[in-house]
This record gives sequence, structure tokens and C-alpha cells, in this order.
Amino acid sequence: MTKINNRILLPLLLFLLTSCGDVFQTHPYDVHFDGETGINAKRISTIEQSLSGKETLRVAFISDTHLWHSDARDEIADINRRKDIDFVIHCGDLTDTGTTKEFEWSRDLLNELRMPYVALIGNHDFLGTGDQTYYVMYGEMDFSFIVARVKFVCLNTNATEYDHTAAVPNFDYMEEEMARDSDRFDRTVVVMHAPPYSDQFNNNVAKAFRLYLEFMPGLMCCVYGHCHGDNVGSLYDDDLIFYGIDCAEHRNYRIMTITPDGYEMEQIRY
Repeated sequence: MTKINNRILLPLLLFLLTSCGDVFQTHPYDVHFDGETGINAKRISTIEQSLSGKETLRVAFISDTHLWHSDARDEIADINRRKDIDFVIHCGDLTDTGTTKEFEWSRDLLNELRMPYVALIGNHDFLGTGDQTYYVMYGEMDFSFIVARVKFVCLNTNATEYDHTAAVPNFDYMEEEMARDSDRFDRTVVVMHAPPYSDQFNNNVAKAFRLYLEFMPGLMCCVYGHCHGDNVGSLYDDDLIFYGIDCAEHRNYRIMTITPDGYEMEQIRY
């Protein structure tokens, strides 16, 4: 039997042991990344403070950038060249497979915006440990903010990612948002990734969701992503309008102009 030289074996073992950390640090779903975290809370603070007292808002809605980074970069450049956009809302699917590196790429791309932005979580962002990465990088999956007496209620509606075992959409949260800071807002815009009656929504509660929407003070409209189409219309055969925000690959987005008297929604092609 051949004897193993200890002078060779020991250094080899030490090399393997000390290398393990590097191997796991580069795992695609390790939730370890450099750069900014807690983005939504920081940007919301900026939005609420910088736009305090403003009566007219212009909000750009984008969605489903996935790995179409060239198209998304052109989209961001088009938004940046406009001088009157107050902030941007990304309606989710920041990534394609939810890897940490994709979240970094998407964040760094969105950081090229010259105005503040917030981002919802999409169903693709749940893949692997993507929901954990989103939580560290962006924050809570349900969040809201108020500007110009309009409350933007941003909801996680990706029920399929929980196998319908979680409270998604979270009706308790929606009920809290109806009353919280009620002296600061008169109108509401509800934003989500997956709309009712889509493959990701918990359609067993779609009718209940519409009932909860009914009690949102001064509900103006709902905005969603996910469907990769520029869709406008009612999902419930009533007067509540849902605006679908297209994916980056199709090279269009929407700008919502909110005035004290109402709002307008404009499709922008780039």
C-alpha cells in the first residue's frame, strides 16, 4: 500500500478548509451582497420630505425588468431626460431567477435614476432565497407612503409563491392602511405585482380583495405588473380601473400625473 506523505496532505487539507468560505460566499442564493440595503424606507423618507406640500405629482411606473438590462437602461435614460418626474415605482420582478447577483445588478441599474424610487417584490424575485434578499435590500413586502395627500399602498400579491398558505394579499394590513394616518391623505393608489385573476393571485379571495379595495379612502385606481402587457380596464366589470405596466423588453412604461382635481395616465414608448 502506498503511504501518503503528511507534508503534502496537511497543506492540502488546510487549503480545502480555508477555501470553503470563499466557495459559499459566491453561492448564487447566499443573501450576502455589498452595497445599499433598506432602500424603500430611505427612498420613502426622501419622497415624503422633498415633495411635502406639492400639489401636482408625476409618477413613473415601470415593471418586470428581469434580465433585459439593455432595455431597462434605455427606459431609465428616458425617464431621466424628463425633468418633471417626482419618483418612480417599480412593480416587481426585479430579477429573473432571484439570485443575489441579479438583485445587485437590478439595484445598481435603478440607482442610475436621478429621482427616488421604490420597488415591489415580484414572483420571480421569490425564487431560491430571493424573498430574503429582497427583505434585506428593499424591506417589507407590504409598504405605503403618503405624498400630496395621496397614499400609495404597495402590496405583495404573489400568493402562489407561498402555496396559498400565507395571508397574501394581507387583508389585515389593508385594513390598517385604511385608517393609519387618515388625517394626512384623502386619496389612495393601490400598487401590486400580480393582479386579481392572474396565475399568481389567490383567486379564492379575489372578490374579497375587491371589497377591501372599496374601503380604501378615495381610491383612484390600481396599478400592477406581471402580465407583460400594457393593459387598461376593469377586472371586476365595474368602474375601478386597473393599469397594467408592461415589461422592459416591450419598451414602454406609464407616467401618472396627479392633480388636486384628478389624474391622467400616459403611456410612454422609448
